[in-house]
Amino acid sequence: MSEEIDFEKMQGLTPAIVQDADNGEVLMLGFMNRDAWEHTQSTGYVTFYSRSRNTLWTKGETSGNKLRLLSASTDCDRDTLLLRVNVEGAGVVCHEGTRSCFTKKIAVKLAVAAVFDKR
Repeated sequence: MSEEIDFEKMQGLTPAIVQDADNGEVLMLGFMNRDAWEHTQSTGYVTFYSRSRNTLWTKGETSGNKLRLLSASTDCDRDTLLLRVNVEGAGVVCHEGTRSCFTKKIAVKLAVAAVFDKR
């Protein structure tokens, strides 16, 4: 139900994380407004709100790689969605031709925590 999602924290939008229901892989992140969420529920396919085009778009409508919604949950603040899906078509989710959009590795500098022996 859309009343369970707080769309107002981000001026009518909420981030929607898409996860493969079979293996837990994070596939992509998009944004939804209330209309996109309602359209997703009515069709069973994930629909996002395009911030650049100011319109709804259903993932895979041109490529055929649609995201069939299996379940959805919110975080504790109710302002982010986690969508568990089955990928239909060739299994490609990213517009660059990969399964996941999260393929660009970046260097991470990690701080080393000091460990104290408390004997």
